[in-house]
Amino acid sequence: MLDNEFCEFLEYEILKAFANSTNDKVKHFWCDGILLPTFENEYSKKFVNDNRQIIMTAYMGLSGQDKYELTLKFGNKALRKYARDLDISECVPNSEKSNWFDIDIEKQKISIQLD
Repeated sequence: MLDNEFCEFLEYEILKAFANSTNDKVKHFWCDGILLPTFENEYSKKFVNDNRQIIMTAYMGLSGQDKYELTLKFGNKALRKYARDLDISECVPNSEKSNWFDIDIEKQKISIQLD
């Protein structure tokens, strides 16, 4: 399920992943909010099933205020849970690892791979 509670959970997991990153450019980044897409059809069950990802907005960077395009990619486990309206928080990988996100600071884009 994608809702504000999940966005807040993801925000803090990203913040911990940044702190644990070996990339010095993001080690001190903040994440100060994640927003769902504006229109519900952009994250409907059908849309997620067909596209396996959604585009969200994240505010992050050294100040935590830079606007980033966040692509949330759904793995098989997350797809199954999302289709059944279950909590997908457990599909966010361990924040002590940094291999579940890719970030392009210049283009202000980040992609996150759920399990």
